[in-house]
Amino acid sequence: MKHTPFTAKHLAFGAKMAEFAGYNMPISYSGINDEHQTVRTNAGVFDVSHMGEFILKGDKALDLIQRVTTNDASKLTAGKAQYSALTNEKGGIVDDLIVYCLEENKTYMLVVNAANIEKDWNWIARHNTHHAEMHNISDKTCLLAIQGPNATRLMQALTDLDILNLTYYTFVKGAFAGVDNVVISATGYTGAGGIEIYFEDKDDAAEKVWNKIFEVGTPQGLKPIGLAARDTLRLEMGYCLYGNDIDDTSTPLEAGLGWITKFTKEFTARAILEQQKADGIGKKLVGFEMLEKGIPRHDYEIKDFSGAVIGKVTSGTQSPTLGKAIGMGYVRPPFSNIDSKIYIKIRDKLLQARVTKLPFS
Repeated sequence: MKHTPFTAKHLAFGAKMAEFAGYNMPISYSGINDEHQTVRTNAGVFDVSHMGEFILKGDKALDLIQRVTTNDASKLTAGKAQYSALTNEKGGIVDDLIVYCLEENKTYMLVVNAANIEKDWNWIARHNTHHAEMHNISDKTCLLAIQGPNATRLMQALTDLDILNLTYYTFVKGAFAGVDNVVISATGYTGAGGIEIYFEDKDDAAEKVWNKIFEVGTPQGLKPIGLAARDTLRLEMGYCLYGNDIDDTSTPLEAGLGWITKFTKEFTARAILEQQKADGIGKKLVGFEMLEKGIPRHDYEIKDFSGAVIGKVTSGTQSPTLGKAIGMGYVRPPFSNIDSKIYIKIRDKLLQARVTKLPFS
């Protein structure tokens, strides 16, 4: 297994560790519910250095990004980022990612999922017919997500950059915790606010940044947070997890990601997705809450009142914030309307659930 520069720190905090995407990662420290509530009400730190980062540079960088991603990166100016997706020839999702514009029309950073680094790199390289400059900086990049309503207030003490007023999906670059050339972005996977910081793993930068974050944050209740709480936090927001809710067989339209699918430009499988939009989708990703006691899990069958299979669960959990079981899954479109009654097969029983709006409330 690979390790991040913070592995020793996780062990020192008593983290329960496990393999995730080939990395030895912290799953939990004080417990999922405690960590979840810490992020929802205060601030917590996630080590997400396992994520992948690519730099695309040169006059053809934007052209390449436009051809392989669904969103319109030409709208980005320096200091702005956007959520997007890579699609395959059939319209399925190769990966979801964030595109950062470091220098307009010149330099971009793509942040991809850890399990898909090699797949994504090969896919983009395959389409790099105009020879944009590409660099895979994943192995030397540290990424910490400091998330929660108090995150930016606590972290402002570590930088002269104004991070209190960063708007969603914008970023600044400069010194943080005594380390130069840090990208600080108002992005995250929790819906609780906060920042993500990217910096190079050199000259003990990881040690310096981690120690400074907890030096200023611990007295204010800041805690390290594991991947288990990251999952419950993102699910409450209805955010997709690659490999669960989206994959190579689901299209952006089926996954409710039409808002990042722009038909104003050419991109892989545009024609297929336009046809799907015109003809209608055969399945739709929805959120649902359980009306009977039971926790939905990945791949559980979703049925109608007669017991006929109408879809499957992609993600599910007991929501720490809401105190009820929630999930996401694909269903046939007639069952996708808000308040539609569906049934989840749990231990040979059909338990009633209700389709609900996202994010959950």
